[in-house]
Amino acid sequence: MSIQAGDRAPLFTLPGQPGNEIDVGERIGQRPVVLLFFPLAFSSVCTTEMCAMRDDWSQWSDLDADVFGISVDSPFVNAKFREENDVPFPLLSDFNKRVAADYGVLYEEFFGLQGVAKRSAFVIGTDGNVAYQWVTEDAGVEPDYQAVREAVAKAR
Repeated sequence: MSIQAGDRAPLFTLPGQPGNEIDVGERIGQRPVVLLFFPLAFSSVCTTEMCAMRDDWSQWSDLDADVFGISVDSPFVNAKFREENDVPFPLLSDFNKRVAADYGVLYEEFFGLQGVAKRSAFVIGTDGNVAYQWVTEDAGVEPDYQAVREAVAKAR
């Protein structure tokens, strides 16, 4: 079962690029945090999702939230994916699947692969609690970006 709205958000540190760890836990409390788990870099819907975020980045910037994409891809793959798609926020590597497991968003089996993150969105408020949670079993469905933005606006 995934983390639910109202639950205390698990704190974590993950690599944003090879050799560069980002402590997401230290950002909580300063401003809302958005976590966007996505199955696999360079897949069609994941590319569409990250590019949709990029294309609407001014709306996200106006909310003054920290946004992170998270996949089980290696930091090398995520860095290349971020670069090629000009993604304006960090893409973190949960290669060991610890954070996706803590948030309860791992597929048991995804097209023959085990331990791939489910497409999901979490907003963590400045109080450290999950203010919004959305998880889909259908990797072809993108998050409701407007609902996530509204949750961020309320999570201060």
